[in-house]
Amino acid sequence: MKRIATLLMLLFGCLMIAAPVSADGIVIIDPPSPQPPDWEPWLTIQYHRVTVTIDDQVATTRVDQVFRNDGERPAEGTYLFPLPEGAVVQKFVMWVDGQPLESKILPADKARSLYESYVQRHQDPALLEYVGRDAVSAHIYPIPPGEKRRIQLEYTQVLPRKDNLIHYVYPLDTERFSDQPLEDVSINVNISSQAKLRAIYSPSHQDQIQVSRPDDHQASVSYEAHNVYPDRNFDLYVGTSADAIGASLLSYQPANEDGYFLLFLTPPLKNETNVAISRDILLVLDVSGSMEGEKLQQAKEALGYVLRHLNPEDRFDVIAFNSEVRSFNGSLLSGKDASQAESWVNRLESLGGTNIYQALSTALGEVSTQRPTVLIFLTDGLPTAGITDENTLLKLIDQETPENVRIFPFGVGYDVNTLFLDQLAQDHRGQSAYVEPHQRIDEQVSAFYAKIQSPVLTDITLDFGDVKTYDVYPQPLPDLYAGSQLIVAGRYAGRGAQTLLLRGTIDGEPQQYRYQVDFSSAGDTEFIPRLWAARKIGYLLTQIRLHGENKEWVDAVTTLSLRYGIITPYTSFLIEEQEQALSSEGRAQAADQFSQSAPEAAVGAEAVEDSKLRTNLGNAQAPPVAATMVPPAEIAPGQEAASASAIRYAGGKTFLCTPQACTDTEFVPDQMKAQDVAFMSDLYRTLLSEHPEWAAYFSLAHSVTFVAADGQAYRFQIAGEPDVLTQGSTATPPATHPPEPTSTEAPTATTPHTPSPCPAPLTLAMGALALVWIGQKSRKM
Repeated sequence: MKRIATLLMLLFGCLMIAAPVSADGIVIIDPPSPQPPDWEPWLTIQYHRVTVTIDDQVATTRVDQVFRNDGERPAEGTYLFPLPEGAVVQKFVMWVDGQPLESKILPADKARSLYESYVQRHQDPALLEYVGRDAVSAHIYPIPPGEKRRIQLEYTQVLPRKDNLIHYVYPLDTERFSDQPLEDVSINVNISSQAKLRAIYSPSHQDQIQVSRPDDHQASVSYEAHNVYPDRNFDLYVGTSADAIGASLLSYQPANEDGYFLLFLTPPLKNETNVAISRDILLVLDVSGSMEGEKLQQAKEALGYVLRHLNPEDRFDVIAFNSEVRSFNGSLLSGKDASQAESWVNRLESLGGTNIYQALSTALGEVSTQRPTVLIFLTDGLPTAGITDENTLLKLIDQETPENVRIFPFGVGYDVNTLFLDQLAQDHRGQSAYVEPHQRIDEQVSAFYAKIQSPVLTDITLDFGDVKTYDVYPQPLPDLYAGSQLIVAGRYAGRGAQTLLLRGTIDGEPQQYRYQVDFSSAGDTEFIPRLWAARKIGYLLTQIRLHGENKEWVDAVTTLSLRYGIITPYTSFLIEEQEQALSSEGRAQAADQFSQSAPEAAVGAEAVEDSKLRTNLGNAQAPPVAATMVPPAEIAPGQEAASASAIRYAGGKTFLCTPQACTDTEFVPDQMKAQDVAFMSDLYRTLLSEHPEWAAYFSLAHSVTFVAADGQAYRFQIAGEPDVLTQGSTATPPATHPPEPTSTEAPTATTPHTPSPCPAPLTLAMGALALVWIGQKSRKM
């Protein structure tokens, strides 16, 4: 007697005609009846390795996975892979232990019918994400207990190009679809281009990837993780340009509102301008008594790194201070004297108090207004000698600092005034950084200096033609350095092709560059609003911290945090108190609570962490990751499982989710009424036909409430009672109910990483990367 059993495999590839859309393989599980107590619906994924070659606009992806059957019964199954809309299969190779698998392609209408029949039978809405797509189906043969299977997949695709950017996506979203962590995952992308490579950017994993660029025509990008639940696809943009400075624009415009843009300014790896850019470096080092020991030794090594890496045309001086001030030379020297300066630094000893004003004033007295100047300021304490009032210090330093000076303060330890250092950096177009007790000073400073070693363009301004731009971050725009890229996020009104004018100075001489850019929205750039919102929140938090509370700023932070699902210590009510977050009164109370939660002290560990938070948000390179649901094992005694919440993103919207329901953050129950949409009803079919993108909302949970672009709210529901978060809706029992599951399809408990409860009979696999149990097969002997 057959008992249907286990296993899915991975994904395949396709030639993309439209913009890439993520897709995940699907597995339908029919467990044995009666189900053995030790039955497990999963195979163990030993490793998952992906190698990608991008040659100009053609990408070849090779996937290598090993799966292990840790169960006691043989396993076999059926594999389904939903294709992205408009995809055309060019090459499909799927092997299991040297034997090719037979597969067939289901057209979109047959695939949709199949998906909806599974949803109706098992009452799991996750499949609705794939409505409107073709699918590939394949069968996998039994794997005996304890044995492994190696599955290799290769596919080729032509990557879509917008202006000078190509876009690659590898499906890696498994959070909803697996209750087992992936033991070992790696993605390695090798890029080669006839044109010079400029922007290389991952909106999904920017902070987790390693980028190596041996020259301007080759690059490699690598990502590696262990024992993880991948919760988002691997997304990569690659830009090319023959210009001295590459400029690439991405934009996204929701219906009925202004758009959002992301601009990449990317110079070459080395300065290729004909002008020799010369600048001055002033190194100001605190040698007060509190720097004694390891801190001073690391600070000396940090200054040594800078001195050894001066450019030939640079000039420098070193100023050491405690209660008094000493200079290596007293005026700027050529870089050829750096070795003597390093010997002088190594002989410094720590003693005495901290005279910050005299040290900075002495350094600023050496500045030439004709050359770009960087002042690196290292201190571990508060001013204790000379002028000690921070406000007076700031005013005097502001009066003495020329416009061409950039000040970069490094606070060492927790005994520094973060408000003073942050304000000093902001006033003079630099950025503050903090070295905590467990961090090395030399590593922090050397990494910073490596980024700013070769300036390409300073005093940058942007003109976007007829398109009006506003709320552009970072503010002000920093200088541009060789080997790095500047990411600018902002809002815009207008659309269409425009001429971007980039202005700046090189060695005091004005320069300008022209680029053709296109402000046209793309569905695969939905991440841009969240990245922009993170930067604006960081900017506003800094203004509130430095200049005091302003009701408009506080309200803006609260509103942005709610709209875009960005959690900060001041807006954690989003994840902790959803009822409060979804009511008018609750939002007003949240703003008041936010005002009371900001740290008051300017000194100490909390103040340092607060400054880092604001800086990280203000300079965010990628959208913040969604907050996850509280795993059931971590729910406090007496806390209802339904209160465990998560933030989910779909179709450019932010949803607050419990295991039962997801609610659009734009929905306010005490002000709006939601129209019911029962699964498989005539209204459901009509809406999905007119708005296929809404399938992304329907797939989130059994009950989903969202607000359409015209302001009308809808409440989609498969089954169950109205959720408390959407009590303002006009919810009634659905007119059409799917059949109740049979005894062999009993739902299982919600997994720790599943925002909606997924019954055991229906499970989604990790697209392009997972083998999942479909069931168990036992034979009579």
